[in-house]
Amino acid sequence: QVQLVESGGGLVQAGDSLRLSCAASGRTFSNSAVGWFRQVPGKEREFVAAITWSGRSIYYASSVKGRFTINRDSAKNTVYLQMNSLKPEDTAVYSCAAARGLSSSASSYARVRDYDYWGQGTQVTVSS
Repeated sequence: QVQLVESGGGLVQAGDSLRLSCAASGRTFSNSAVGWFRQVPGKEREFVAAITWSGRSIYYASSVKGRFTINRDSAKNTVYLQMNSLKPEDTAVYSCAAARGLSSSASSYARVRDYDYWGQGTQVTVSS
């Protein structure tokens, strides 16, 4: 079992940066791929980024590539999402998720159904 808690959301202006954290507990987290998703009311959850358990493979949605960076600190059982050059369209509830999958390619973890555990989410609001 893995428990995930996100933090770091807030209200910022366009062009600003935020760093989200996904803190995990549970002995299997270090062996799990972790992804970030976002969702706005009335829309489906959207993939943002994923990182494999080793950290060697990373995959981004095209909408955030070059602006967002995902990384993990295994010693702290935490995965981060650094978000730069934020845009109003980045406004959403951001959630992290952990997957028990065995693939070593982060692109294998781009769908909601690839994940087994989810956090509650943190709100990110970007004003224009």
